[in-house]
Amino acid sequence: MEFDTKQVNRKLARIATPIAIQGVVSATLSMIDNIMVGFLGETELAAVGVGSQLFMVHYLVLFGILSGSATFMAQFYGTRDMANIRKVIGFDFTLLAGLGVFFFILTMGATGTIISIYTEDPAVKALAMQYVRINAVSFLLLAVSAPLEMAFKATQQVRIPMIVSAAVFITNITVNYILIFGKLGAPRLGVAGAAIGTLSARIVEVVLNGYCGFRSSNEFRGSIPSFFGWDPELVRRVIKNATPTTINEFFWGFGQSMYVAAFSRISTTAYAAYQAANAIFNIFNFAAFSIGDAALILVGEKLGEGDMEYTWKLSKHLIKAILVVGMIIGTIAIILSGPLSGVFRLTEAGQMYTKYIIIVFGATMAADLYNGLQIAGILRAGGDTRFAMIAEMSCVWLIAIPLAFIAALVWQMPVHLALLVTRIEIFIRAAIVTKRYISKKWMNTVIEDL
Repeated sequence: MEFDTKQVNRKLARIATPIAIQGVVSATLSMIDNIMVGFLGETELAAVGVGSQLFMVHYLVLFGILSGSATFMAQFYGTRDMANIRKVIGFDFTLLAGLGVFFFILTMGATGTIISIYTEDPAVKALAMQYVRINAVSFLLLAVSAPLEMAFKATQQVRIPMIVSAAVFITNITVNYILIFGKLGAPRLGVAGAAIGTLSARIVEVVLNGYCGFRSSNEFRGSIPSFFGWDPELVRRVIKNATPTTINEFFWGFGQSMYVAAFSRISTTAYAAYQAANAIFNIFNFAAFSIGDAALILVGEKLGEGDMEYTWKLSKHLIKAILVVGMIIGTIAIILSGPLSGVFRLTEAGQMYTKYIIIVFGATMAADLYNGLQIAGILRAGGDTRFAMIAEMSCVWLIAIPLAFIAALVWQMPVHLALLVTRIEIFIRAAIVTKRYISKKWMNTVIEDL
């Protein structure tokens, strides 16, 4: 097939725009949660940030499983094999149900021990434990909604997750407002109210995704039994592909939580600033990473069709797009760092740190997005998940995390400079994945003979 740049850009915009809107809504939701709780004080804001760490680790493991199986969904979509797409979804349901049960039991049985990893502040710890225990049911709910959401994206029905995320946003904001601050005659629950708001939103997410997944207009609709009865060879290949992505995302997520452990030991103000900056910057980050999600979908589809020449040209075009987007959005973030740092109700020092952290994120955004496109998009689309895992895990755990603790505890740097030191690994990782990309060893058709 001839490579038509305009046609590719139109298709990229059609797929990436709804994903970007969904990402912005999700990130804004996180930020507004933090803003609402932030009005209660730095301790409450830090508590929600610490309490969210286990949910982040769970979500990243979940994403690793789904990202590995999405390779198959996207390539099956290239051949319009909906029967096998349903079987991959059903297998994801089963895996994520087991994962959800494990995290639910772990959370309810060892909340205090887990929270102690991230903070030594008794007030922060008490509130974080409250937040985690209320919200623990979300682990089980995501086992249903997340596979359907990934399937909608892989089959290019990207408007559905966008609409669902808007409904989730409205639910969370409404319940948060009522229960955090005690409005409309409800009790003032503070951090507990934020947890109930998040849980309510997850329930709405399950209901809407389930409805859209089984309605007649959905491309992969089918009877419930058609999602099960998996072919052993398909299961073997999905597990082989998804295991590295799952390990990758778990240790990447655990690594991000180690930054929290390092930075929270500088001071509660320093961590509150890091949490605030993260919430703000995620708006920019999720919007830009929509191109990475689109890459897995588009590149996977073409690999499924077996068109290697077109796939190579498409991947190069996506790299150019992500670098341009990264530079533009990173620059905007830096320009707006001052006003954005004042969104949260932080001390003067907290606002200053927040501004500087946003600047660090913005300055390194293009390189960060490039890595995300390569690892979570292009390499995974071709089933090159083992190499992606090794590249990312080695850089995060052997370079970034040791530097975070050394900068915070030994060199006693302020939080924004400690963060800047850890970002060195991004450029090392970029060099590693670029060499792999050029080799073309990632260009594989994983659904062959299925």
